[in-house]
Amino acid sequence: MSDVEQLNRDFGGAGVKFVTGAGGLVLAEVNNVHARATIALQGAHVMTYARSGEEPLIWLSRQARLAVGKSIRGGVPVCWPWFGPHADNPKFPGHGFARTVPWRLVQATTLPDGSNRLEFQIEQSEATRAQWPHASDVRTIVTVGPTLTVELLTTNTGKEAFTLGQALHTYFEIGDIHRLSVLGLDGCDYLDKVDGGKRKTQQGAVTFAGETDRVYLGTGNRCEIRDPALNRSIVIQCSGSRSTVVWNPWNEKADKMGDFGPEGWTGMVCVETANAADDVRSLAPGEQHRLVAIYSSAPL
Repeated sequence: MSDVEQLNRDFGGAGVKFVTGAGGLVLAEVNNVHARATIALQGAHVMTYARSGEEPLIWLSRQARLAVGKSIRGGVPVCWPWFGPHADNPKFPGHGFARTVPWRLVQATTLPDGSNRLEFQIEQSEATRAQWPHASDVRTIVTVGPTLTVELLTTNTGKEAFTLGQALHTYFEIGDIHRLSVLGLDGCDYLDKVDGGKRKTQQGAVTFAGETDRVYLGTGNRCEIRDPALNRSIVIQCSGSRSTVVWNPWNEKADKMGDFGPEGWTGMVCVETANAADDVRSLAPGEQHRLVAIYSSAPL
């Protein structure tokens, strides 16, 4: 029996089925009364999400390279157990290894309102332990309903404390980056990675006129993306986070990356719920940290 057949036998039905997708990736396809979504078991990576009868909320590049062991351009990549470059070893992958390794589906539940909840656990290996020698249990819980909820749960199962950095590197579908604004960060300090990491203070809404790569510090639990081109507002509510990353590569950098397409960067923005910079977390033995983001949208 194939992996997909076994998954369908154990967890399929009631709006969830499993297929082998492009590049050999195993995908969970969710289609319920509220929404539809696609989740790759590699990385526990939400690739798509759209409410029934509406435009996609989550952006996936048309040029995304789907392959075993490769990161996916778009969706909700899980950056874990560090954000950005590794502190000590530049050979380790940026943003950690979680988004490119297998995760195991441990539970699939249909909730009373018809939403689907899928829980994934990272699969440990010699390769992952070489990069992260700390005993830990890591789970991603995705709930597909009238909102999309992604939870990243880390438990220190060892005998020593460790420091954790992470992010839900979410790509949102938008109409036009030139007309976009992000609310909820006014007055926050941020590290401007485009300007050598200088610390600055946000004045008013975040708008876009060039490459943007910022780690906002001391942020609250709500951001809003105002998108007049698609006539909608996207709201991000979060917990377990005091840092927010805002990113758009703009044209030159997107062209060099090769998996955006010629104008792909104009139709996406990343607003990431994170534990980064000043917000990395220290977990004592037995301690657990839960990072949660809830995504919703409404007409402007």
